[in-house]
Amino acid sequence: MLARRSRLLLALAAVAVTAGAAVVAGCDGMGADESDGRTHSARAFPAADRPVAAIISTRWSDEEARDRLNESDQIMTMADVRPGMTVADIGAGEGYYTVRLARRVGPEGRVLAEDIVPEIIDALGRRINRENWQNVSVKLGTPDDAKLPAASFDRIFLVHMYHEIAEPYAFLWRLYPALKPDGEVVVVDADRLTGNHGTPPPLLKCEFEAVGFRQSHFRDSPFAGGYMARFRISGKRPAPEAINPCHVQVFAK
Repeated sequence: MLARRSRLLLALAAVAVTAGAAVVAGCDGMGADESDGRTHSARAFPAADRPVAAIISTRWSDEEARDRLNESDQIMTMADVRPGMTVADIGAGEGYYTVRLARRVGPEGRVLAEDIVPEIIDALGRRINRENWQNVSVKLGTPDDAKLPAASFDRIFLVHMYHEIAEPYAFLWRLYPALKPDGEVVVVDADRLTGNHGTPPPLLKCEFEAVGFRQSHFRDSPFAGGYMARFRISGKRPAPEAINPCHVQVFAK
């Protein structure tokens, strides 16, 4: 046990720095030219057929307001987060979930907090050091790759940030190997269009299924500003060029 835990700590340290919608899946031969603004690392994947919300804040709401609603405890319980687990908090921001996950998994567990903005990661690293969270590491990722170590995580949290992912197929495809065989990705988001800082649940399900996940749980969570969905690995991860992209058709209610 100690040897396995030591290998996991080394692996984490190696990567650490501090209005409705209908969704259908189908191929459309979507191409990309050099002027479309897509990154080179995402060009092998289909482009997302939806708006992408801009990152406007490092927090969804302030910590005191969220704690008054008992948000994190309810979400962690619904996600079956237990002591000793290894968990990733993607798009961690100021660390609301990071520190609460660290408390829940305890000293035998580990939390890796990731964000794509260097200044945010620096500030979060200072908070982790100041508050002495010894079971937390921080990591700088990129917009289409969280850069997580393979086969390491019992839960990966994406809280009020999925709608900001510009390349969901590349991002989820690279997230897939980071889960343990029985691990899950946990998404918390609002049920509204992506351009309005939410993700319609049918679209979320479609994009996850396109890269080899299946939805295992779904629950409305108004105390967390929307819903919580959980996804598990299902079958083989497709080659990037074989991914069947989702298409969103917006209609008035």
